[in-house]
Amino acid sequence: MRTPVETPCVNICVVHRESGLCTGCLRTLDEIAGWSGYTPEERRAIMEALPERKALLRQRRGGRAGRLKREG
Repeated sequence: MRTPVETPCVNICVVHRESGLCTGCLRTLDEIAGWSGYTPEERRAIMEALPERKALLRQRRGGRAGRLKREG
């Protein structure tokens, strides 16, 4: 019986164009592709860095409010 691989994936797979991060799990495409080959220690190190990455997406996303500011 195989042990499931620990992952931050939440099945929301959309890559933020500017940052290159998945908006669901906050990993890079390289991290996602290599995830199953990483050691548990490597995966935990990446997972510890994820909360800091969330702030990067908030700073860069303007959404509707950002568009209105640019248009107005």
